[in-house]
Amino acid sequence: MSTFNVPKREEVSENNQAIFDNLNKALGFVPNLYATYAHSDTALENYLNFSNAKTSLSAKEKEVVNLAVSEVNQCVYCLSAHTAIGKMNGFTDAQILELRAGYASFDSKLNALAQLAKNITENRGKTDEAVLENFFNAGYTKGNLIDTIALVGDKTISNYIHQTTQVPVDFPVAQPLKGAVV
Repeated sequence: MSTFNVPKREEVSENNQAIFDNLNKALGFVPNLYATYAHSDTALENYLNFSNAKTSLSAKEKEVVNLAVSEVNQCVYCLSAHTAIGKMNGFTDAQILELRAGYASFDSKLNALAQLAKNITENRGKTDEAVLENFFNAGYTKGNLIDTIALVGDKTISNYIHQTTQVPVDFPVAQPLKGAVV
């Protein structure tokens, strides 16, 4: 298998260099996975535009989806990044483990969202009717459903890029859920 380098600023297109500069200003670094997108002249900008687009989901709700999807897809990079982001959004370590497992005993609405995100990902979009009904009964709308599905797709793209390229994780590494006490 080919190995994938994490491109440096001088190795990417001018457009991607500007994005790297903006990421450095905003985050203090360019995450390796984002840099990997920059092997393409267009993918990084397209991904960031899609990922940062308006949504009916709150930042916390987005992290619920990101954690559940990344766990199903077994993406250690995204699990590590979203564990850190989840903590920045107020989730505890124990809550993050639950969200990764696809539930949230601490919040019934987030529980319905976590179950939905996990179910959509596991079933490749063939959502279980009971899970969908639970989502709507928790107070979510059809618009929230479409935004959740879009977010599942968004996160799956990054999961697949990391699973294929195996670039180094540059966040504190999330431990496997298996064996974790949840």
